[in-house]
Amino acid sequence: MVSQYQTQYPDAQWVDLDVDFGVSDRKILPGNYCKIVKNIINNALDGEYDVILAAVGKDKCDSGWFAAQVLRDLGLNVVETKFESLTPRRQLQICTSGMPLYDKVNAITGDIIAPAARECEPCKPEFGFWGVPPNDLEILRLFPDTTHVYGWLRCVEAGVPADIELEMYVDPGVPTVFYSQAFCAKAQPAKYLADKYNGLFVDIDDYANNSTRAKIEAFLRLR
Repeated sequence: MVSQYQTQYPDAQWVDLDVDFGVSDRKILPGNYCKIVKNIINNALDGEYDVILAAVGKDKCDSGWFAAQVLRDLGLNVVETKFESLTPRRQLQICTSGMPLYDKVNAITGDIIAPAARECEPCKPEFGFWGVPPNDLEILRLFPDTTHVYGWLRCVEAGVPADIELEMYVDPGVPTVFYSQAFCAKAQPAKYLADKYNGLFVDIDDYANNSTRAKIEAFLRLR
């Protein structure tokens, strides 16, 4: 986890390479590939970083491990990490709060770099969002504040990003959108769980088009 290295290097500046900074595509990866992993490759090559801290265990994905090998082969200083503990380190507060979904997801991911205050008022879930942080965060603004967060994001808040049982959990009866980034392996559980719980499966390549946004809006309105 980042916190271990923050203790070792308290004056270091940390940058989350998953985020789309709008840098040029270096064309290292195939055109049809996970946008998040593309972000990692492109951002790492665009900036000047002393060390690339790469999650390569079950807390990330095989694509993250492949990306680490590519960046190392391109001459970057890559340190691989695995955090596969199944012992929860934190109680869930953000995922189950009444914060706007956009703020929930940003708080959870931001907490990886800089631990956030966790005084959140819980709410009863009227909808659910299952998955990983979308490249297109704006789609999160389509959801009401009473949306609970499930999937890998929930695992991250709990401090157990490799806990597959928690990742597969959703509250039965809560209308849930099961999201995955296109060309991501997590599309497999997303589609399976959407069918199991009568939810909506959505995979987005880069940014959501009007059709996808309309599909999400219709699901939320009709359910």
